Amino acid sequence: MPILRLFRSLLIALALCAAPAAHAQLTPAAPSTPAAPTDPYGRETPRSAVAGLIQALAGRDYERAAHYMAVRMDNPRLVNGSEELARRLQVLLDKGGTLRAFGALSNDPVGVLNDDLPFDREVVGTMRVGDNKVPVTLARSQQGNVVVWRVAPETLQVLAATSVPRDEPAASTTPDGWIIGGAPVSDWMLLFGLAAISFALFRVLAALILLAVRKAIPQCQTSPVYRFLQAALPPLSLFLSIMIFFIWANRLPVAIVARQTLLRYGGTVALVALVWFALRLIDAIAEVATRRLRHHQRRQVISVVNLLRRAAKLLLLAFTVVGVLDTFGINVTTGIAALGIGGIALALGAQKTVENLVGSVTVIADQPVQVGDFCKVGDVSGTVEDVGIRSTRIRTNDRTLVTIPNGDFAARQIENFATRDRFLFNPTIGVGYGLNAQKMREAVDIVRDTLLSHDMILNDGVRATFTNFGENALTIDVWSYLAGPDYNKAMEARQEILLTIMERFEAAGIAIALPTRSVVVQGGFPGVEQPTE
Repeated sequence: MPILRLFRSLLIALALCAAPAAHAQLTPAAPSTPAAPTDPYGRETPRSAVAGLIQALAGRDYERAAHYMAVRMDNPRLVNGSEELARRLQVLLDKGGTLRAFGALSNDPVGVLNDDLPFDREVVGTMRVGDNKVPVTLARSQQGNVVVWRVAPETLQVLAATSVPRDEPAASTTPDGWIIGGAPVSDWMLLFGLAAISFALFRVLAALILLAVRKAIPQCQTSPVYRFLQAALPPLSLFLSIMIFFIWANRLPVAIVARQTLLRYGGTVALVALVWFALRLIDAIAEVATRRLRHHQRRQVISVVNLLRRAAKLLLLAFTVVGVLDTFGINVTTGIAALGIGGIALALGAQKTVENLVGSVTVIADQPVQVGDFCKVGDVSGTVEDVGIRSTRIRTNDRTLVTIPNGDFAARQIENFATRDRFLFNPTIGVGYGLNAQKMREAVDIVRDTLLSHDMILNDGVRATFTNFGENALTIDVWSYLAGPDYNKAMEARQEILLTIMERFEAAGIAIALPTRSVVVQGGFPGVEQPTE
């Protein structure tokens, strides 16, 4: 059967590969579709336009920054004027202006349509002109075959009417003029210092809260409240420090390039902090739930909890990767579409993985075994330690760990010793030859009476019967059950019953049979002289 399945999979793969080729031979070649035009300055969306403008301002490349101003670039006079407008915009943004965080900017070519603005306008920040805050607006326009976003004419009019000294390229400069990444070193140090101080303060506050909870709750390690706080406070400290940084960074008189750069990557750190919080919260909830399930002897649900915990983590990490890539401006839509194109090849190449995933669902739903059960799977005997998404792990009596893929595990014969409610007690007792019938009846009565008088022997179906004249003994077969699922108690009761039977046999003068053989010699051995009297 595995060979047939493999052969069938190969046929399907060959058919899928051959079908497009055959179709191509029968169908005339279609003309190639020309690639969609792109903007060389990356102004297709508000987010990419702001990112490109900040990059140009960071390098003091006002000639490039002029292309982000909504002016005609075929007029040299207007080009020179737009370079000056870009410089003024940088100065005003450095002096208390703000831009939206990178993740808050629209990455859609049409922008945000529900912001009560014209469909071709997008507000991306504010700049301080005198005592007033003026919005920084982008306008969507057509340049050739490309739709681009640039600083709107109304914002350029405000910049043209504002007087900005020519010797102010940035909000602050260092005495020796050190510039890193388009901003003075002092600005970077100020922003990093703000982030470090806010994080340190929240970490100290978190440590004090945990210390107070430990003093208030004696058994804090088993307390759900303490476990929640222990899991939540470290990532929450990081997240809250980033939030404080977001609030105060825009109020500091530092270069817009430094602020916007750190706010962009600060958003990524905030996302990582939230994911960290969610992962620790999932672990804490799963740990508390597992401890309670073990206390209430509900082992069948522990496997479900472990499976759900791992599945939730995988989904959370997958969405996090997509979010981080989107924050860095990487379009993940194309990659997700490519996954659909390669889905057939992936399914053919990952048959065992899919089989193990389906097997794990079968094991969890059908519950042939649970975590903590002693079972026998094929020729493997041991205690189930974990039922995972891909495999099940069994700890053998030799303390080795056997990992069985769930696809194979679900298809095997599984013998679960933990689910039995009673233990079969059916030894064969042999007594020695030489007893008469009355003594043999007494021996059978002793065995039956011992069984019925023991607390752990179930009274239904108890049998003690003289069954056979054996080769070495007169055999008494016993058929009964020991009550309860505890293996250790059952073995102790078995030992106690057998010792009681031995003691009563000894008192009655009934001997337990030993392996013996009687040899009767008649007429002597050939060639051996017989003694004479």
